[in-house]
This record gives sequence, C-alpha cells and structure tokens, in this order.
Amino acid sequence: MTQLTTESPHVTAPAPLTATDRCDACGAQAYVRATLATGELLFCAHHASRFSESLKATALAWHDETAKLHSEA
Repeated sequence: MTQLTTESPHVTAPAPLTATDRCDACGAQAYVRATLATGELLFCAHHASRFSESLKATALAWHDETAKLHSEA
C-alpha cells in the first residue's frame, strides 16, 4: 500500500552569486541564475534581460541579483 504525505519538501534559498560566476553567453560577471529542468544557466544583466521573457516561462527558478548593480557600496 502506498502512503501519501502532505508535507512540503524542504526548500532552501539559492546560494548567492559571486564574482567568479560568469555569464554563459559572454563571460561577464553573472547576476542572474535561471534554474531549468535540465540544469542552470548564468547570465549577466544584459543577457538576462535579453532572454528573460522566453526563459521565465519554463524556468523552475529565477534568481536575480541585478539590484547589486544599483546599490551603493
């Protein structure tokens, strides 16, 4: 007999992007991580903006840190 549970799986926050994370399109520093069923893609702000419309429809998660570009250090 199969037993059903109603507990939700434990969801963890995505790891922050670092200066070593690079855009898969051009090699610049990545500020966006798109998690797809087949893996992850990293993008700079420019390429994230360019591909966001098509990728957000199928992405499992969209981790956006582009606000770092506008924050004061």
